[in-house]
Formats: sequence, C-alpha cells, structure tokens
Amino acid sequence: MPEPEEFLASLDDAGRAALAARGRHRRWPAGSSLFLEGDRSSTVVVVVSGRVKVFSITEQGEEVLLAVRGPGALLGELSAVDGSARGASVAALEPVVALVVPGPDFEAFLNTHPGAAMVLLRLVTSRLRDADRKRVEFGAFDIAARVAGRLVELADRFGEPAPDGVRIPVPLSQDELAGWVGASREAVAKALRVLRDRGLLTTGRRTMTVLDLDGLRRRASG
Repeated sequence: MPEPEEFLASLDDAGRAALAARGRHRRWPAGSSLFLEGDRSSTVVVVVSGRVKVFSITEQGEEVLLAVRGPGALLGELSAVDGSARGASVAALEPVVALVVPGPDFEAFLNTHPGAAMVLLRLVTSRLRDADRKRVEFGAFDIAARVAGRLVELADRFGEPAPDGVRIPVPLSQDELAGWVGASREAVAKALRVLRDRGLLTTGRRTMTVLDLDGLRRRASG
C-alpha cells in the first residue's frame, strides 16, 4: 500500500499558511542532526526541501535505518503529542530547509484545524501499517527481496525520469541500506549484484538507476 501524500502537501492553503505562521525556518547541512533519539524536546519539524533519514542506534552501536523522508514530511509529531522522548534520530542526507514549530504551537494548530488533525491521524496510521508490513518482510522474504522492496519504495517516492529508467537520487550508502533491510553490508552488496545481473538496476557511488521497475517490484514480492 503506497504512503499517502506527505503532511504538508495534504493540508489546504489556509492550513499551510497557519502552520507556517507558528514556526520559523532553519537550515541544516548534509550529515547534520535535526534531533537525536532520547531528546526531550517537543519541537515539530516539517521538511521544506531536501531529504532526511530516520534511524536508531542499537546497543552494539549499529545504525538501523527506519525511513527516508522528503519535502513535506512531518517529523517529531509523536513527542509533541504525548510529551515522550524522541523515539528515533533524524539526520540530513543532503542540505535541508525545514519549518520548526514548538510543540505547544503545533498542538494549538491541530485544535484550530481539525482537518489537519485528521491528516495527522491518517499519516500515523499509514506509518504503523508500513512498520507492520516491514516486520512481515523480515521474516518471510530473502535479503534480495527486501533490498528490492526498499529500492521500489525510493523509486516510487523520489525517483526521477532517466533515459534508461528511473534514477534514485537519494544518497544512501550500502551500510545505510543494510541497516534498513536488517542485513550485513556484504549481504546487501551481494543482493545488489544479483539485481544488477538480472538487468533490474545499475549502481554508482550513492546513486542508482532502476532499469526495470516492474521487474524490481516483482522481485520485491518474494
């Protein structure tokens, strides 16, 4: 099931203007942290431009990638709603501009814009369904299928038309992709080689092009 539009794109013009009036814009260079897991801040961040990764660090110090978000994405909403600590870290994959809204102001915005509250509810529900689906994939699919699934997700959400297919411009390393699919870097490198050998994609340094999206989608189904 595809994700709904990002939060900002799902608001009407009045809602976007009202939200913007409650926050301020900030910039982060590539590689910098927007916030860290365990932080107590309730600030909400809405990505305006650029892409970020959402991740967690295990007790062994390994990074587990949870999601890649782009323009319009809402980040930190759970901490703003329930006052809990950040459940994950967020870092810029490329230069990012975002709207930063204090938690109380975001709550007030939701109280005065019930349509936005419904958008948030649908978004949270979609992310829960996506997390459940990925847990099933971990138990049922091999590594090549899981890698194919994440590449299909990136192509669907961020893909750019290219002469030979769909270019994925998201600058993920093989280590980050490995953390996303729950496998070793070596296993992911092998899976990418298999997908290349089948003519489904080409890879470069932190970039790849999907040559056969339908074929990659079939491989992702297991």
